[in-house]
Order: sequence, then structure tokens, then C-alpha cells
Amino acid sequence: MDGQKIQSKSKLTRTSSSLHRSSPTLRSSIHSFSSVAEADQVGRIITPLQLDEAKPKPKVKLLRAGSFRFTPGPRRFGSVLVLGTPAIYFYSRRGEMPASENLLVALIFIAIVLFFISKNKGLIILTVRRLTIQKNPQSAKPIQWFIGEEEGAAAAASATETASETKITREGVEFYNNGDYYEGEFYRGRCNGSGVYSYYLASGRYEGDWVEGKYDGYGIENWARGSKYRGQYRQGLRHGFGVYRFYTGDSYAGEWWNGQSHGVGVQSCMDGSCYFGEFKCGAKHGLGCYYFRNGDRYAGEYFGDKIHGFGVYHFANGHCYEGSWHEGCKQGHGMYTFRNGDMRCGEWDSGTLKAPLPPLTDSVLRTVQAARKAAENAIHLARVDEEVNRAVEAASRAATAARVAAVKAVENQMEGKFCDSA
Repeated sequence: MDGQKIQSKSKLTRTSSSLHRSSPTLRSSIHSFSSVAEADQVGRIITPLQLDEAKPKPKVKLLRAGSFRFTPGPRRFGSVLVLGTPAIYFYSRRGEMPASENLLVALIFIAIVLFFISKNKGLIILTVRRLTIQKNPQSAKPIQWFIGEEEGAAAAASATETASETKITREGVEFYNNGDYYEGEFYRGRCNGSGVYSYYLASGRYEGDWVEGKYDGYGIENWARGSKYRGQYRQGLRHGFGVYRFYTGDSYAGEWWNGQSHGVGVQSCMDGSCYFGEFKCGAKHGLGCYYFRNGDRYAGEYFGDKIHGFGVYHFANGHCYEGSWHEGCKQGHGMYTFRNGDMRCGEWDSGTLKAPLPPLTDSVLRTVQAARKAAENAIHLARVDEEVNRAVEAASRAATAARVAAVKAVENQMEGKFCDSA
């Protein structure tokens, strides 16, 4: 066919002049785009190269497999090949030709075959391709037809590879032996990105960020009994800022370290009591203020979840104690002031005054001053409400992204698409 060259790379290169020729022979051998469906039956996908979407594209008709025409030269040699092969065979069998002439005829025959192959290389490739597809339809690969130079074809191939890389499925579903399952993003075969982890028999659920198979970043964790945590994680543990609400109605909002309340936070109880201050490994430790449900309040030092050290305790009836404490009891020097102004000073033992002393005694004054300073420092502790609120908002966003990834993972599972493990 005029102006066309069929190459072994299975692509068609046309010059601009060949597109304007419209001889009757050319029209009869070129088919419309409606014939592409017929080409799909033999495993070939034919798509035009889009060089520039902003520019108008010339109307190009694509060739179906089997619509190639031969030039007079290859057709004549093909006839010689078909008719000459039996003649050479019979002459050589009857012994009418000498051995040297048989060798010469064989060489001529081989030359004709090679010439025929060189001239019809594209047809031979397509024929072999069709036979392969008929034996194994799954071996068919898409074939693209291009208009333009080799550079355009290479650019199109690169664009196709880039597009295929961007369509890698990352969301999937994974089940575990204990009955738990994960729905979300994977990377290198592990939970990475956003995802939802559901515990066995719906006893709990985590929605949020993942790094190397562990909770890491921001997320929301719920339990069947009603407890809920929203905030930061690191290496699978609550770490950073967050809010934990217990199913009993109690809550803690503040800093976390390795899964425990650690740092500054606020613990609120269902009975109306509240503590604001420092924690260590899940216990009140350091400076803090406690507001009791009966109206009492304490500000000062804590140790191991108990009032311990120096502090000031105000009773709901108006009385006040300023001094030292040991495991929740008045212990050491201190001053007890009644609401009418009367005072009792001295050394205390397990909440009982054992050795009364005058109010202006140096040991009593030093202890009272230390208690008042500890109470003031506890009241003026820097609050972390703003950091906690930011962490809660980030956890809500991460949980939303995790739910979206879980939906995609379920859709991929239903459609038989499995996430890439690389």
C-alpha cells in the first residue's frame, strides 16, 4: 500500500502526504473506527496517539488485521515461490538435474524466500501473531498505531507507562487469625497510610493513620462498651495529645506518653470531681489542683496518685489547712485555720495534731510558705487545651480519610482487584 511501512514494532508510521491520498484502492483497504471491535476479537487494541489535545487532530482511519494489500513485486515472487517449489522438488526426485544444478536451484530458491520475507515482514509477523492468539488468547497485548515520527511514538509509550503506574491499587483488605481485619492502604505489604482496623466480634475499631503496620499519627479508637479515644499515636500507642472518654463517664484530656497519661492534663469524673495538673505513667504526680464533689479543693503536690508534699487544702465549710502531707494525710508541720479565724499550729501525725506550737514558730512559718508556693504554682500551670483541640480535629480528619480508604478497599475486593505489595 502506498506511503505505508509495516515495522516489527507493531506500529504504523505515516507521512503527511500519505494522509491526503485517496485513491479507490486505498479507500477499499482502509476501514472506519467501527471496525475496531472486530480487531478486538483477535486480541488487538488499536488506539490513536494524541499528540496535542489542544490542537485539532486529523481524521485517521485504522487498518484491521488482514486488510493488507501486496504490491505487484511481492505478489509475483509469491507466485513463483508457490509454483516453483513443487517443480524443484519433482525435478530433483526424478534425477533430471545434476547435483551441481540442484545446489544452484536450492540457492536460488533460498534467495527468493529471503527476498519474499524481507518484503512481507509485517504480514508474516501479523500471521504469526494471529496464530499465537488463537492458541492462547491471554497472550495478546495491546497494539497501538501512531502517526508521526519515532520520537512521538516513544513519548506516547512513556506516557502510557506513567499512566499505568499511577493506577496502582493501594487499598486492600487483610484478615488475621484472631478474627480481626484491616481495610485501607498498604505499602510494601504492610498497613501504611489511612485505614480502618476492626477487632474480633466488633469489640473495637480504629480509624486513622498507619506506619509500618502500627497506629501512628492521628486517629480515633472506639470500644464496644462505649470508651473512645481521639488524638495522637506513635508506634501503636497513645502518644502526644488526645482525649480519652471512658464508658463510665470519666475522661482525660491532655498529654500522653507510651499509652499512658503523662504530662499535663485534665481528669474529669462522673461524680463531678475534677483534677487539673501533672501526671506520670497514668497517675497524678507533681503539681495539681483537685476539685472534690463535696466542694473541697486542694492545690499543691502529688506523688503516686496521692496528696503528698506541700499544699493547701480548702474545706467546703470554710476551714483551711496549709502545710505538709504524706499519702493523703496531714503529716509534719502545718497550720489549720478555722472559719472564725482560730488557728491550730504544730506538728501533725496521720492527720492528728501531736505537738502544738505557736503560729509564729519558724518551722511552722517555713512549712506554710512552702505549701502556699506549691499551691500557687499548681494553680498557674500552663494549660494544654489548645494543643488537645488541635489534636482532636486532626484525628477527626484522619478518621474520615481512613473510612474513605476502607470503602475503596472493599470495592477493590468486590471487583477482584488486589493491592500492589511493592
